[in-house]
Amino acid sequence: MTTIFRTMGLAALMGGAAATAALAADDSKLALVPGGPHPYFAAWEPAGADAAQEFGLAGSDYKVPQRWELAQQNQLLESLLSQGYNGFMIFPGDPVGAVATAEELAEFGAPVIAGGGCYKDPSPAAFCLGTDTGNSAYLGTKELLAAMGDGEKRIAHFTGFLVDPNTQLRIDAVNRAAEEAGATVVQVIADIDAPEPAEEKINAYLAAHAGDVDGIVTTAWVPAVVAANALRRMGDTGIHMVGIDHDEVVLAAIKEGIIDGTMIQNPYGQGYIGSFALARMRSGCTVKEDAPFGSNALTDKFIDSGTAYVDASNVDGYLDTMREETARILADFEATYLSCP
Repeated sequence: MTTIFRTMGLAALMGGAAATAALAADDSKLALVPGGPHPYFAAWEPAGADAAQEFGLAGSDYKVPQRWELAQQNQLLESLLSQGYNGFMIFPGDPVGAVATAEELAEFGAPVIAGGGCYKDPSPAAFCLGTDTGNSAYLGTKELLAAMGDGEKRIAHFTGFLVDPNTQLRIDAVNRAAEEAGATVVQVIADIDAPEPAEEKINAYLAAHAGDVDGIVTTAWVPAVVAANALRRMGDTGIHMVGIDHDEVVLAAIKEGIIDGTMIQNPYGQGYIGSFALARMRSGCTVKEDAPFGSNALTDKFIDSGTAYVDASNVDGYLDTMREETARILADFEATYLSCP
């Protein structure tokens, strides 16, 4: 993915002050820190490396806690601060419990932004840059309902960790879309965004209840992969499915007609744009008081990093879609959100 974005010259596409910023050397040593190991965040690594090269940063490094535990993330962040990292994009291990460590980082002069998921206000995060997860889940469910056509519409929803601040937003959004269409969410299985629980619970549920389900919506990476594989093994069940993210298993299932589509997110754009914003804030930029932020259940300082529905008609061009979205956001990011000296 690194070369795909770099060959397009995102910095050149940005224009204006952003392109100028890319020419100046910068002592920003940034850390991009998820809540724990997860394939979704892997794109942050090449994004940070590309941003460091494009913008002349000392570094923008992907640093992952060993486990999905808030204490592990807090210890890693404190260690990184002691190692000289001076700007942080963080997926909060807990939207409330993670705030204290973010405050500690900010007290040492390191700007903090939330990436992929938000802190609950109030927090020292300058803003939250992530998928509008509620809207993405709502749109994905609407696409599923459309693919199911007429007749009874019974939906199973497979989703992520309950500690993830996005999970409840997704559950609420799927329920809302179903209610609007007169569909029924017959089952929600959460806390399964890891291989072992996803394999166990999804396969057991489908073995017992495949005849009770007309459609599946997944709103976390691992459940999307496991459910797509399960439908492949089961053959022609007549069950429709809309997944999430861009795992090769999911994309192949779309091409083969096993599932209907997937909601693509933009983790690369989060890492790239987040690195740019942190470096600019370290150079003296501040967040505009009247910046046109969106809001969600956790924060009033939200920036949507982009989402799109991909089906068989456009699955081969999904990277182009997110590349263009990243360039679009970057083109006027500084003018829209920052006041710079």
